[in-house]
Amino acid sequence: MSSTAPIAQQYPKIGIRPTIDGRRRGVRESLEEQTMGMARRTAAFLQENLRYPDGSPVECVIADSTIGGVAEASAAAAKFKRENVGVSITVTPCWCYGSETMDMDASIPHAVWGFNGTERPGAVYLAAVLSAYAQKGIPAFGIYGEDVQDSGSEEIPQDVQTKLLRFAKAALAAAIMRGKAYLSMGSVSMGIAGSIVDETLFQHYLGMRNEYVDMSEFIRRVEEEIYDKDEYEKALAWTKENCKLGANNNPEHLIISDEEQAKQWEFVVKMTIIARDLMVGNPRLAELGFEEEANGHYAIAGGFQGQRQWTDHFPNGDFMETILNSSFDWNGKRAPYIVATENDSLNGVVMLFNHLLTGTAQIFADVRTFWSPAAVERVTGHKLSGPAEGGLLHLINSGSAALDGTGEQEIDGKPAIKPFWDVTDEEVSRTLEKTLFRPASQEYFRGGGFSTDYLTRGGMPVTMARLNLVKGLGPVLQLAEGYTVDLPEDVHRTLDERTDPTWPTTWFAPKLTGKGAFASVYDVMNNWGANHGAISYGHIGADLITLASILRIPVSMHNVEEQDIFRPRVWSLFGTDNLEAADYTACRNFGPLY
Repeated sequence: MSSTAPIAQQYPKIGIRPTIDGRRRGVRESLEEQTMGMARRTAAFLQENLRYPDGSPVECVIADSTIGGVAEASAAAAKFKRENVGVSITVTPCWCYGSETMDMDASIPHAVWGFNGTERPGAVYLAAVLSAYAQKGIPAFGIYGEDVQDSGSEEIPQDVQTKLLRFAKAALAAAIMRGKAYLSMGSVSMGIAGSIVDETLFQHYLGMRNEYVDMSEFIRRVEEEIYDKDEYEKALAWTKENCKLGANNNPEHLIISDEEQAKQWEFVVKMTIIARDLMVGNPRLAELGFEEEANGHYAIAGGFQGQRQWTDHFPNGDFMETILNSSFDWNGKRAPYIVATENDSLNGVVMLFNHLLTGTAQIFADVRTFWSPAAVERVTGHKLSGPAEGGLLHLINSGSAALDGTGEQEIDGKPAIKPFWDVTDEEVSRTLEKTLFRPASQEYFRGGGFSTDYLTRGGMPVTMARLNLVKGLGPVLQLAEGYTVDLPEDVHRTLDERTDPTWPTTWFAPKLTGKGAFASVYDVMNNWGANHGAISYGHIGADLITLASILRIPVSMHNVEEQDIFRPRVWSLFGTDNLEAADYTACRNFGPLY
C-alpha cells in the first residue's frame, strides 16, 4: 500500500469460542460435534443478520478447536489477534472449566451463551464463568434461553437470537469506533458546551483519538484548488438538477443577487467535498500532487463549528452537513458521513452510536419547543390526539438534518429511514422532491448559504438520544423512544412559522410511562440535558442501553421496557430492584472501557 493512500477500512470480526468439558476418554469426545456445531450455527446466524456500515456481511472467526483448557484458550486468543477480532462470544452446551477456558482480553466486549439443556449443565458453566468474569473485573453478558431444549437441537431460540443480536450489534459498534478519530473542524460554537471537545471521553470511553483543523483549511483548499475538479463539476451539476431552491425569507434589503447566489452554490458544493476529504481522505488528491491531504484524518465522525466566526463572513455549513449526513449524493447511494452541526461532539457521538447500531442516516436537531395540547389548541384551534395527545416536541435546527429524515423511504408501505443498501432510486427522487434549500437567514448567517427545509412524515418509530458530560461523574446517556407525528398543514405552518420556516421540522411525541422523566411530554423536555438531540429511525433504546453498558456509560433516563434491558450479568450484583442505581454504581466501579 502506498504511504500516501488513505488507510483501508478493516472492520473488526466476531470471534466465536466453543468451550468444552476437557475430560478425555469419553466425555470430551462425546461433545465435540455438538459444541463445534453450536459455534458454526452462531457464526452463520450472525453473518446472515448483521452488516458492517458499508453494507458488507459481518465476518465471524471460529477458534480452530474446541476449548477445554488454558492452552486452547491461548491458541484461540492468538488466532483472534491475527484475525482482527474485536468481539468475543463463547458458546457451550456443557460444563467447562470456567477460569481455564474464559477469554481474558479485558479490552473487548464478551458474551457467553450457555445452552439450556438437561443432559449437560451448560447453565452451570455459564454461571461459573460469569462469576469468574465478575471476580476478575471483566464484565460479560450472559445468554441463557428461557426454555429447555433437547440435547440434539440445532435451533437458536428466539430469545437467544434477540440477545445474540443485541449484544453483537452493540459490541461491534464499540469495536468499530476503536482506533478511529473525531475530526473537529473549527472549535467551540457560540459557547455550546458540547462543542468543547473532551479528549478524555473519546480516548478512555470510546478508544478514539481527536483530530483538529482550523476552518481556514476550507479557504486554503478552495483557493489552492485542493479538491477533485472533475468531481466538483459532477457534484455542481447534480446539485443544480436535484436540489430545489426554496423561497427567500430575507427582508428585501438582505436579498442577494442571482449572481452572488450562484457563487454561494459553488462554494457550498466545494465545502462538502473538502469536508469529506478532510474526514476520510481521497486517493485522487495524491494523483493531483496533494499526497499529504490525500490521507485525511481517519475520522469516523466529525463536527463543523460554523457559527459564528465562519458564518458571519462565509456561506454556512448546512448544505455540506445535510448532504454528508444523508445516504446518497452525486456519486449515488453510500453510507452517511457523521457530521455534527456547531461541532457538538457529544451529539455527534450519539449520531455515531445510532448509525453504527442501525446503518441508517441520523437527524441532528435542536430540542426546540414543548407544545402542550392546551398551547396548540390556543394558537391553532386544533386538538391533539393519538400519540401526540400529551403534547409534542418541536425538533428543528438549521444544520445537519439528513435528507433521509423526510421519511420518504418506506418499509411495508410505511414511512421509514433505511440503510443505504435498501434505499431505492425512486425513494432518493422522492426525498429530493420533498426538500427545499432556502436562502439562509442573513440575520443569523451574514455570509449566506442555504438552509435545508423539509417536514418529516409522521408515523415513524424513532429514538432521540443525547450524551451529556457531568463534572465528577463523566458521560451520561439519555434517550426517549417515540413517534414522528403528522399535523394538519395549516396547524404545522402556524407553529412552524413561529420559529424559522426555512429549517427542517420533525414533530416528535415520546412514549410516556407515567413516571419519572416520562410522566409527561413536558417532563421529557424538562429533563433533557442539552439543546441538541440525535434522532434515529426505530425504537433502538435497548440497543443503546447495551452499548452504553459496554462503554461503562450510565443511562440517566429512558422509556425502554425493563424486560428488554440487556447488560453484563455482573450489573445484577449491584442491585436488581433499582436498575438505574445499579447501572450508575457498576459503571463507576469498572470505569471506562479503555
